[in-house]
Amino acid sequence: MRVLVTGATGFTGGHLAAMLAARGHEVRALVRSKSLARFAASPLPAAGVVAVEGDLLTPEALAGACAGVEVVYHIAATYREAGQPDSAYRAINVDGTRHLLEAALAAGVSRVVHCSTGGVHGHIAHPPANEDAPFNPGDVYQDTKLEAEQLARRFGTDRGLDVVVARPIGIHGPGDTRFLKMFKGLAKGRFPMLGPCTAFYHLTYIDDLCEGFRLCGEVPAAKGRTYILAGERYTTLKDLVALVAEELGVPPPRLHLPVWPVWTAGLLCELVCVPLRIEPPLYRRRVDFYTKSRAFDITRAKTELGYAPRVDLRTGIRKTIAWYREQGWL
Repeated sequence: MRVLVTGATGFTGGHLAAMLAARGHEVRALVRSKSLARFAASPLPAAGVVAVEGDLLTPEALAGACAGVEVVYHIAATYREAGQPDSAYRAINVDGTRHLLEAALAAGVSRVVHCSTGGVHGHIAHPPANEDAPFNPGDVYQDTKLEAEQLARRFGTDRGLDVVVARPIGIHGPGDTRFLKMFKGLAKGRFPMLGPCTAFYHLTYIDDLCEGFRLCGEVPAAKGRTYILAGERYTTLKDLVALVAEELGVPPPRLHLPVWPVWTAGLLCELVCVPLRIEPPLYRRRVDFYTKSRAFDITRAKTELGYAPRVDLRTGIRKTIAWYREQGWL
C-alpha cells in the first residue's frame, strides 16, 4: 500500500516508517522543512522512505501529502518541553491533528491510525486498565492528546472517516533516549529511589509497538476501534529497576528517600525555571514516575488484531543497553 507516516524523524515514527518500507509498502514521510537535513542523514532514504515537505500547521501541504495514500499513520506530536506554552501543545496535538484528518478525508484515505497515549488514563487506580478505563490526564501534553483522540473519533462517527486509535505504553528500545538517565544513573550507582516503588510500570518494545500500529492499519475489523498497545507484562518499579541493574551488572539501589519532600522541591524548581524557559533540574512528573501506576490489559489488541508481543521485557532492556553502549553513553 501507499502510506503516509507523520513524525518519521522521531523515534517511534522513524521505526514505523522503516518497518513498513521493509514490508514492501510505498512509504511517505511528512517532514518539516527544518527537519529535512536530519531526515536525509537518517537510514530512512536508503530504506525507500520518501520525504514530503510540510507540517501539521500548513493544511495546503497536507493535501498533497495525503493524495493517493491509503493509510495514514499519525505519530507526530509535540512532547513535554520546559517553558513551552500550553498553546503550542494545542496547536500541534489538536489543531494539527484536525488539519491532517481534514486532508485525509478530502483525499479519500481509506484509514487513519491515530497515535494517542496510555497517559490519557493517568494513574491506574485498579490495575490493569483496559481501553474503557476512566480518563485522568495529568498535564497539558496528556490533556491535548486526549482532545486529539476524541477529535479523531468524532471524524469517524460524524464524518465517516475510518479511524483507529492506538494508545502506546512505555516505549523503549534502540534509538530511544527517554530512559537513558535512568540507565546511566543505575550504572553509576546514582539512581534515586523514592518511596517503596511498588507502583506498576509497563514497557513496550519498539518493534512490537510498530507491528501493533501496522495491524491497526491493516486489520479490517479494527475500524472505529481503540487499542492499548503494550508489552506482554508489567512489573513493580522496584522489580523493573532491579532487572535493569542486573542487566547492567550492578547492584540495585538500596536507599529509598521519602516522596513528598522531593515532590515539593520539584514544584519549587518548576515555579522558578519554567517561566524562564529553563529545563528544571527536578520536576513533579519525575516524582510521579515513582508513585503512579501504569499497568494495562492488552486482551483487546490480542483478540481483535492478533497482536502478540515477541520481545520479552528482559530482552528489550538488554537490547536497549547494548545500543546505549554502542553510542558510548554507558
